[in-house]
Amino acid sequence: MPEPRVRFCPAPSGWLHVGGARTALYNWLHARNGNGAFVFRIEDTDAERATDESMQGMVAAMRWLGLEWDEGPEVEGPYGPYQQSQRGPLYSAAAAALLQRGDVYDAYETPEELEAERDAAVQQGRPPGYAGGHRNLTQEQRDAFVAEGRRPVLRVRTPDDGVVTFTDAVRGEVTFEWKDIPDFVIERADGTHTYYLANAVDDLAMGINLIARGEDLLSATPRQLLLYELLLRDGLLDRVLADNAYPGRPSDAVLPTFAHLPLLVGEDRKPLSKRHGSVAVDEFRRQGILPEVLVNFLALCGWSYDATTEKMTVDELVERFSFDRVNRNAAFFDTAKLRSMNGDRIKELPDAELAERLQPYFRDEGLVPDLLTPPQQTLLLGLAGLLRERIQTLAEAVPLAAPYFLDDVVWDDKAVAKHLKGRAGEVLDAVGPVLSDVDWDGEAIEGALRALAERMELGVGKVMQPVRVAVAGTAVSTPLPQTLALLDRSLVLERIAAAKEKVAG
Repeated sequence: MPEPRVRFCPAPSGWLHVGGARTALYNWLHARNGNGAFVFRIEDTDAERATDESMQGMVAAMRWLGLEWDEGPEVEGPYGPYQQSQRGPLYSAAAAALLQRGDVYDAYETPEELEAERDAAVQQGRPPGYAGGHRNLTQEQRDAFVAEGRRPVLRVRTPDDGVVTFTDAVRGEVTFEWKDIPDFVIERADGTHTYYLANAVDDLAMGINLIARGEDLLSATPRQLLLYELLLRDGLLDRVLADNAYPGRPSDAVLPTFAHLPLLVGEDRKPLSKRHGSVAVDEFRRQGILPEVLVNFLALCGWSYDATTEKMTVDELVERFSFDRVNRNAAFFDTAKLRSMNGDRIKELPDAELAERLQPYFRDEGLVPDLLTPPQQTLLLGLAGLLRERIQTLAEAVPLAAPYFLDDVVWDDKAVAKHLKGRAGEVLDAVGPVLSDVDWDGEAIEGALRALAERMELGVGKVMQPVRVAVAGTAVSTPLPQTLALLDRSLVLERIAAAKEKVAG
């Protein structure tokens, strides 16, 4: 049995969806488990939708997840190029060879005629697929259509009867009846090529031997199996590759098998989409989900793992993964569980690593420069230990710690109205001298503030909160005494003095 050669081939017309990321992950795990190759192929034959920006975004998202590829964009491989837009001549040559042999035919219907045909089929209760009207045109009929200025599409002749059966690595034996599968287009009227042809040619040419993809593409499988048969018959594809100076297929190439993965669904059990909230990998990155957590979580979405814990490293996932443990039923994308797993992982990070991972989020908000100053490094390192227990995502750390990186306090009006009133003025008057003399460490500061509260016959919160609002501008922050100890004493005293003007009478 040859080593695994798998592929992930997204269309670069948007961002990388978490469903696509899971597909990429399962392919990657299978390849790594079998010491095989993971091919990242860009399906950009639809020039109207594909964008370079989207492709670069997908490349960045894959690298952020740690799903490095063996062949693909920016990684040379023996069967490139790996952008389908750069392989058009190969598809054209394959289509021409199929046409010459009679496996495909020219169909000249206009879009309007096809739409009318579909409408009539629906009204008559028939399947709305192509009825094969141009299957057997005479040369005279073809010439007449050409004279009208019509440009044909190329359609594959599907069998009129019988069945196609294949064994799916997830779903077991699957059967389709050919009568339910109409002739399908492989080359459009403008000369561009459809998913069916481009992927069939590339899968065979690149030696892909397992195709894992979403179950929404299950109905496309009979078409691809038919194209595999037609392309391999009498060595047609090998001749096309040789004649067009493309690399020949691997010597141990075999027909691909399929693994159709269950869809990801939201709480309403409908396919995951924007209505459920975040669905893009990059959005989870912006929220502060750790890449190793998202990988761990996605692996569990539809896979029955053999382990005593849900928390697994990438190496453990590689060791344990197999398609025979992938479920057939839809997988629930539990955002609350993802956040919980992320919070647990954050708690495990050493202070230095957490501070390093937090830095981009503070930088993106303009709170720190690309290169932190030594005082900023020290402050962020100290805050990391205080933030750990209070956040589930990295982005949640920013509002909690931002006040200490700002030159001036940004006042939260609600916090001011609630906590800088009544005896708050007395507290701020008294706390300044207390903090001027105390040893500058968290334990000593906390003891001094509690002693002040006792002397003033106030609850501890009645002292802590006015000080917190004075220094941070908000009533929510990291633990006050330990945070104050990280700041310069003079800065704390200046902010307390300035806050007195905010105290309501």
